[in-house]
Amino acid sequence: MKLSTAMKCVQGSQCSLHLSIKGTLNLDENIRGLEICSLSVNTQQSQCVNVRFSRKTSNKLGGRKVHVQFNCFEVNVAQHIYVTMKTIPNYCEVKLSRQYYVEDCRNNDVGKHIPVCFAGKLDYIVDRARKTISVNVSDFLQDRDYYVRLCHKRFTCEDVGSFALIKGKESLKSTSLPYSQLLPCLCIEGWSAIPDARRTQLCPFKNDTKALWDNIVYNPTTQTLAWEPACPVHVTVNLCRLTKSNDQCVDLQNSSTTAPEKQVKYSRVDTHPRLCMKFTTKQGSWVKCPFARGNFPAWKMRIAARAQQIQVSFMSQTKAKFSVLVCNKAQLSSCDSVGIRHAVSAGDSHPTSVNISGEICGSEVCIQGWRTDVDYSVPLQICDIQCTLSSQSQEDDENSIRIMSLTAILLILVTVMALLGHKILTVFRRKKYEGRHPAQIIRQSFSTSVKSTSSLH
Repeated sequence: MKLSTAMKCVQGSQCSLHLSIKGTLNLDENIRGLEICSLSVNTQQSQCVNVRFSRKTSNKLGGRKVHVQFNCFEVNVAQHIYVTMKTIPNYCEVKLSRQYYVEDCRNNDVGKHIPVCFAGKLDYIVDRARKTISVNVSDFLQDRDYYVRLCHKRFTCEDVGSFALIKGKESLKSTSLPYSQLLPCLCIEGWSAIPDARRTQLCPFKNDTKALWDNIVYNPTTQTLAWEPACPVHVTVNLCRLTKSNDQCVDLQNSSTTAPEKQVKYSRVDTHPRLCMKFTTKQGSWVKCPFARGNFPAWKMRIAARAQQIQVSFMSQTKAKFSVLVCNKAQLSSCDSVGIRHAVSAGDSHPTSVNISGEICGSEVCIQGWRTDVDYSVPLQICDIQCTLSSQSQEDDENSIRIMSLTAILLILVTVMALLGHKILTVFRRKKYEGRHPAQIIRQSFSTSVKSTSSLH
């Protein structure tokens, strides 16, 4: 038994597919015919036909090979068929069986002549201001209605909004579809309004992955940071620390995960503005910092130089526990400890300090602090601590004391000189009056009185 596909066309345009069955049989005088059946594996529908031989034919062709051909089983594109052939009457339940797959629309002849393969051609224009996609359809069945929709492509293409129907009798073969967000899995799908019509899809935004990284949610109650992709995407997700120069985001240890479809969760996360999420795909990397706007509690670390000590202060809007140590900067993301780790608790926006003793200086020496009451914290580093800060501060204090001392001494000297001058002047005047005769004093006084009287007249 041999199987093949035959095409039947009416007036050169209305074409359909049929199954051609060819069988070879050693005819016996007792065989009266053949039964040929086909079963659609997809729909479980079956159809059978009997090919009868007359007694005269059986006697005449007995012992010879007979070729039988049947072309009347109509089939569909890409159909899976199970075909059986057995004699009438059937001896010992002997039969031939074959499986057959009908060509699909990728076959050149089938794609050009079978109506269900006329999926049409889609062209589109995106209006980002109005958030609509205008779709124009061409190369589909004339005088047939046509459906267009937007869908999110996963295992299947899931509906996004309602269908649009383009009437076959209308001259304008276009429609406008609203969208909410341009995602990489957003596709335009179209098909003719006939049973089992082939569908065509256009997914023009598959490389526009930027919109996927905005779906980050933080739960303050559980301290959980979560991201869920709106579309299936092969991406590696990391938590990272944004550097002060904002040009690099250093991965946090044990935070890497690969999630093509599932949700990514990080529990007990520090809400520091420099804690970010990094998304890496074949197209590149994107960094999103959900706490950068300062809408969540944050903490700060500062240092102040003292004589032979560094005072490290922590300030936090909520109660938190910290660790701080001196380290040698090995790489951008690591710092090798060279001292004792100090534990600090802070909260309620009141600064808490710890003093670290020792000679702490050099471009490779850093003070590193981080939260210890969470699973994922941003380690902050303050580096390039100069030893001259303490000596400079001490010299500035000594200079200030010297200036104040000199100023005080000058003020004292000026005051003493003023008092001495006043005393000397008083003594001089007293001696001057004591050296005059009393009559001169009276005469002078009298003449002064006369002058005053005459001036009155």
